[in-house]
Amino acid sequence: MEKISYQGQTLTRWRVGNSTFLALPEKGARLMNWNITLGDGSVRDVLYWPENADFGDIAKVRGGNPILFPFNGRCYDKGEIFFWRAADGVKRAIPIHGIARQGEFKVTRLDARGFVAQFVPGDEARAAYPFDYEFTVSYRFEPFGLSCEYALTNLGKIPLPWSAGHHFYFTVPWSPDLTRNDYVIRIPATKRLRQDSTGGLIAGPTLQTDESLANKAIIDTFHTALRNNTVVFGEKGRPGDISVRLGTAPVPPPEAAFVTWTIADDSPFYCVEPWMGPANAAEHKVGLHLVAPGETEKFAVSVAVK
Repeated sequence: MEKISYQGQTLTRWRVGNSTFLALPEKGARLMNWNITLGDGSVRDVLYWPENADFGDIAKVRGGNPILFPFNGRCYDKGEIFFWRAADGVKRAIPIHGIARQGEFKVTRLDARGFVAQFVPGDEARAAYPFDYEFTVSYRFEPFGLSCEYALTNLGKIPLPWSAGHHFYFTVPWSPDLTRNDYVIRIPATKRLRQDSTGGLIAGPTLQTDESLANKAIIDTFHTALRNNTVVFGEKGRPGDISVRLGTAPVPPPEAAFVTWTIADDSPFYCVEPWMGPANAAEHKVGLHLVAPGETEKFAVSVAVK
């Protein structure tokens, strides 16, 4: 573990076996880049990070793993985007993907295998999510993988709503001679959903368990009712698959979701995102979790390169 200077920021770098991890825990608890040194000495980027990233507006940087809390995606209140309504009936503004990815964090543990960072809500965060709580993000780094655990503790007297997730920007393609047509993703879902223009859930596309990453039908899809907790994707007939595991139970709750997304055909990344539930959970309640006063709920994911 070491501190390095990069574009005016002080980053932390970990080398664990063949893997190198680069993070800025104080800004959004953002894991920025993960790369692996292969047997021939070449380096493969697992998590993509753009060279021209604007650290002054880190929420809009398309790279690394943004922390989605307390809600994933776009919230709506009675059809009005970027608002939500809590049990008290008050309508509140909230940005896409919540308040943590652009927020400040306090590092509470930093060692040779990872870090723990606690969210420090600013004015916008307190206005959007006005509860008494503690939210922490814990990373553990391995030679060919990582795990990340969220912990939300309710310090108040009323149930605390949340439906959080991750937004991993995986480098695809990772071999320069290939395209997305050469990549296959296996998603063990039995139900697919999408979000309509008012925030409601509608039926998604009909898909096979194994699909090409070039299939545009999987973009912006919630893959739910999972038969097991692991999505695997990679190059046809080559080693080096990536597996993403949602939760610790062999079969996740039926409302848990993987989301598949990218911007354009030539984007240098593809996002495979484990979520507690589909977007707008606070309104439609699908995948919404409530943490009782005095209790802590955790959400764990892991990623490995095979």
